[in-house]
Amino acid sequence: MSKFKLVAPYQPMGDQIEAIEKLYQNFNNGSKQQVLRGATGTGKTFTISNVIEKMGKRTLVLAHNKTLAGQLYSELKAFFPENRVEYFISYYDYYQPEAYVVTSDTYIEKDASINDEIDEMRHSATASLLERDDVIVVASVSCIYGIGDPDDYKNSMMFLRTGQSLRRNALLGKLVELTYQRNDIDFHRGTFRVRGDIVEIIPSNQRENGVRIEFFGDEIERIKRFDVLTGNAIESLDYVTIWPATHFMTNKDKLKESIRRIKNELQERILYFQGEEKPLEAERIQMRTKYDIEMLEEMGVCPGVENYSRHLALKEEGETPSTLIDFFNKDFLLIIDESHVTVSQVRGMYNGDRSRKTTLVDYGFRLPSALDNRPLKFDEFESKLDNVIYLSATPGDYELSKNYPIIEQIIRPTYLIDPEIEVRKSFGQIDDLYGEIVKRVALNERVLVTTLTIKMSEDLTAYFKKLGMKVAYLHSEIKSLERIVILRDLRIGKYDVLIGINLLREGLDLPEVSLVAILDADKQGFLRSERSLIQTIGRAARNLNGKVIMYADGISEAMEKAINETNRRRAIQVAFNEKYGTKPVSIKKDIRDDISMKEDIEDIPLKKKFTAKDLDKAIARIERDMKQAAKELNFELATELRDQLFELKAERGH
Repeated sequence: MSKFKLVAPYQPMGDQIEAIEKLYQNFNNGSKQQVLRGATGTGKTFTISNVIEKMGKRTLVLAHNKTLAGQLYSELKAFFPENRVEYFISYYDYYQPEAYVVTSDTYIEKDASINDEIDEMRHSATASLLERDDVIVVASVSCIYGIGDPDDYKNSMMFLRTGQSLRRNALLGKLVELTYQRNDIDFHRGTFRVRGDIVEIIPSNQRENGVRIEFFGDEIERIKRFDVLTGNAIESLDYVTIWPATHFMTNKDKLKESIRRIKNELQERILYFQGEEKPLEAERIQMRTKYDIEMLEEMGVCPGVENYSRHLALKEEGETPSTLIDFFNKDFLLIIDESHVTVSQVRGMYNGDRSRKTTLVDYGFRLPSALDNRPLKFDEFESKLDNVIYLSATPGDYELSKNYPIIEQIIRPTYLIDPEIEVRKSFGQIDDLYGEIVKRVALNERVLVTTLTIKMSEDLTAYFKKLGMKVAYLHSEIKSLERIVILRDLRIGKYDVLIGINLLREGLDLPEVSLVAILDADKQGFLRSERSLIQTIGRAARNLNGKVIMYADGISEAMEKAINETNRRRAIQVAFNEKYGTKPVSIKKDIRDDISMKEDIEDIPLKKKFTAKDLDKAIARIERDMKQAAKELNFELATELRDQLFELKAERGH
């Protein structure tokens, strides 16, 4: 019987039924890796949820950015309310990595703002993986970066039960070993406080609830879970597990050996710089590392402890670091969402990270062992995989080159067919496009127009405005605060047309859009590649009247492939609808209220310079809403609010 229980208000429909069965049977028949090629809007997340239930394995869902990860987390959390669905992304709200700019002799110190709630969820994810089998973790590519050794983390956990013989001071000493800090005033996650024979702890994988340990002499008399805010007891417990406050854990003996190794490496590095007649670098590495060693000896941790992860884990130079994937053991299911982007990201992480750290090592800011605090190389990543589903509407060259089984999901639950594509000459394209837009506006439908250059987008926007059209220009310099407003305004009809260069980013699933116009469709380049064209065509696939017009002087190879693929899908979809007598229905999607500064400064135009008072009010409101959204596990909304918060603080000069 499966460890997972899928709860959904609907059943698989269309191609979902066959896709679920094929994926499951292929795994049972020995296939280790497969590709699910699903057209836009076919419900791929629901399909993989059904596969997760059937497989019954711990599952890692890998997304290429935090926004997409947050969206998947929310969806899977709703599908599996009785199982553990966890979230593992970078815990930095803001991150400036340590770096050294040689040309200007500028050292940039690491500067970061850690999101405590996300750090809590990272610990919750690793704790769940060590405690349970019914776990789904949604992660960004940060999951391939080195964290502490799973065995050290697991062996450091503390198991407490009622009736256990344990001196209070022994418990306090163990908490300090787990890098918990005593704080009787500012009581927060990762701290403990003492009140006579009562010790209260807020574990690393929780924040709102703490654990109260009550002693009677040298025995644990009671264990209670309590509300941190009110102090009221929630429930009595027979036992409780306390996990370490950091993933970079080690025991006393290993720490002693780690420090010895760090000291030896330091001496070798000093001798190296002296031999190279670099006294400045020798002095620099000596001062910086000795301070870290003193902190490790006294506290067990130090700032930038991750740079010593190789020594703390007693690994050798170049050895593969431990990552989140190691917490899954070998038998697990990996789902790589938007694989045509995510795989490339995973492949490129190592080289970018190493280039920056090599400079720090060469100029005496870090020991060479810091190079082993790194993401996985791609071959290391591949070696850790077991069962894998590559999920994309346009699979990348990597997946396709491997000859993995490809399962197609083309029929949508709404039975919508892919948009009709028409190629028209570039000559007179603007006047022709104007006429097409007028037709759509009369039907209360929306239009997306994609151009190749910024100047073309700006000029076209200005031209259509002169003709009295309600048009907006969406480009890379528009901040997320304005971006969200523009997209919402398009949906509600304040704008009829949206013009931009790259309209492939998430957040553009707009069912009101019935026409997508692609100018200069035959020009070569990333934005006119086969995959980009297919993705762009998909923007018109959520409306019953969806249509795509490509303006071009000829038909490029990329155009031909995109058109052929779309026509192939259309033929399958039309045949299915005719066979089963199903009728396409446009997708319905609620228009969310504007989440910008609506309540506090709604009458201030976006382009106007805000006063300091206006900005302070907006910052306070958005910060409050962001925390509330995170508390309610709405991470897609929390991420949008966080981006807005950064922009407003920059405007305010914080």
